[in-house]
Amino acid sequence: MIRLLVLYGHPKDPAAFDKYYAEAHIPIAKKMKGLKKWTIGKVTGTPTGQPAPYYYVADLYMESREEFETLLASPEGQAAVADVPNYATGGVTFVYTEVEDVI
Repeated sequence: MIRLLVLYGHPKDPAAFDKYYAEAHIPIAKKMKGLKKWTIGKVTGTPTGQPAPYYYVADLYMESREEFETLLASPEGQAAVADVPNYATGGVTFVYTEVEDVI
């Protein structure tokens, strides 16, 4: 299983980020077909109490990197990627990871 981890930096206006992400971006991204799993979450802190480097994360799962590349090249995938600059004012990092269940 491959995960596309999306790490959002702290936005200039967190309330605007939250509103846009929920009301505009999720409906656009939900048009992408074939994801095995998709989770999202607001970062609530770090174990040490230090400021977190990220504001929000999204985890998208597919069977292979090739499937992700096909999905992201589709019109629906391109629309989702093109929408990111509309709300990610704190920057965004995309990272592919191989996922292995341990427990």
